[in-house]
Amino acid sequence: MYVQELEPVADSLGLSALVAALPLVIVLVLLGGVRMKAHLAGLTGLLAAALVAWLAYGMPLGQTVSSAAQGAVFGLFPILWIVVNALWVYRMTVRTRHFDILRRSFGRLSDDPRIQALVVAFCFGALLEALAGFGAPVAICSVMLVALGFDPVRAAVVALVANTAPVAFGAMGTPVVTLAQVTGLPLDDVASVVGRQTPLLALVVPLVLVFLVDGRRGLRETWVPALVCGIAFAVAQFAASNYVSAQLADIGAALAGAGALVAVPHARVPADESVRAAVLTGTRSEDLDLDEDDPRGEVLRAYAPYALIVAIFSIAQIPAVKDWLAKATQTYDWPFLNVVNPDGDPVGGNVFTWPVVSTGGTLVLLAGVLAAIVLGVHARVAVREWGATVHELRFAILTVTSVLALAYVMNLSGQAATIGHFVAAAGAGLAFLSPVLGWFGVAVSGSDTSANALFGALQVTAARESGLSPELLAAANSSGGVLGKMISPQNLTIACAAVGLAGREGDLLRKVLPWSIGLLLVMCLIVVGQSSPVLGWMLP
Repeated sequence: MYVQELEPVADSLGLSALVAALPLVIVLVLLGGVRMKAHLAGLTGLLAAALVAWLAYGMPLGQTVSSAAQGAVFGLFPILWIVVNALWVYRMTVRTRHFDILRRSFGRLSDDPRIQALVVAFCFGALLEALAGFGAPVAICSVMLVALGFDPVRAAVVALVANTAPVAFGAMGTPVVTLAQVTGLPLDDVASVVGRQTPLLALVVPLVLVFLVDGRRGLRETWVPALVCGIAFAVAQFAASNYVSAQLADIGAALAGAGALVAVPHARVPADESVRAAVLTGTRSEDLDLDEDDPRGEVLRAYAPYALIVAIFSIAQIPAVKDWLAKATQTYDWPFLNVVNPDGDPVGGNVFTWPVVSTGGTLVLLAGVLAAIVLGVHARVAVREWGATVHELRFAILTVTSVLALAYVMNLSGQAATIGHFVAAAGAGLAFLSPVLGWFGVAVSGSDTSANALFGALQVTAARESGLSPELLAAANSSGGVLGKMISPQNLTIACAAVGLAGREGDLLRKVLPWSIGLLLVMCLIVVGQSSPVLGWMLP
């Protein structure tokens, strides 16, 4: 049995937290400073985490290796299982040229690249986040932007920054559902508070996107449609999360944002040619002739794969169906792992849960099989495309598994708990630092779900000790976490792999890091305001 320690280094929480943070610091420095490839940086960080666990925390080497193996398996299933199957669906639409029809359909909404960024990266990306999450929106949206003529780096940055506001309710509400499970708080209470924080990000992100695309001119000329889109998204996300269903919050928000954007006359004004010349520095796909007339039936088939995903995920949320799917869930005692927390209670990592059928990746796979039939893809070709998807993502797979292995080692050895308690000891500053803890968790694991599982219970404990609202700090963990997603190594790798920038993850990190920190500061101030009479009226 391994008993976690919170202060293994010189009996000092501060020094222990400093040592515990080394693996993450190493990964970020190697990516952003040294420009090392992400899979090598991830493996180096994993080695550092294992050495800290073994030498500083005294975790037996066998259990250290076992915890890393469990993290790698979790990276493969469910995270990469979702990404691979979502990109497989995308590859089939490319092969049948229905993706070209989909791009033309989006392109006809507006020839203004700034509006196209809002439609594709913000609205369509939010829909993909709602359905699949775990990197699929970044991969698919960045490819679509490149096809529309965006420079690959700009396309990847826009897709990464856009993938913020919907993340807390992504993958059919998985992050907030997990947060409710680990904290013991009612799901409706947690979702309602998150739904009063992330919509405020939705008001800002569209404005940031048009600035990223075309600088001050873009902000000056397209702030009206950007703001209208953000307001519609925010209102729908707030209403759904508070009064309808956390699982459907992003679907409603994405559709509302897109509808509002299309309804704004300013969004349909043709862009000045100087704007297109300055922004579209890439080469638009030769097959993207917006004047080409696509038959209505082919347009419907182009949208069919995503409509099928929406339908299947919606059916899977019906209580009777959900319970039936859950019966296939397998639970195992993870081998060579016996860890208890400082209070002597077994940690959740000792047990591995495998939701074979109910997980998002399996539902996307089912949608993909049906999509192949609708698109007319032969079974042999569909299988070949699935294999090609895995091959294309081979380095991303290595990165994700190594980073998740790192996260599990940090979690099970007690390194993450040390950092969490160090932040929780901030006292009066806890409300400000609470989102930072979530941001840190997502930066390490690449998943808001994982960060909530990592620090959710700790946030509630710290809140009760300091007299703050447990629901507020639990929600702050998730809302702050969404801003760490754009700098997580796995998301950076997925973005680079999608647009052909393999090995340039460090370049993307340097471009998105200021926006990640800047928006995190905004979220910290929101949570501080909500913990005081200034914005306390916003809470239920």
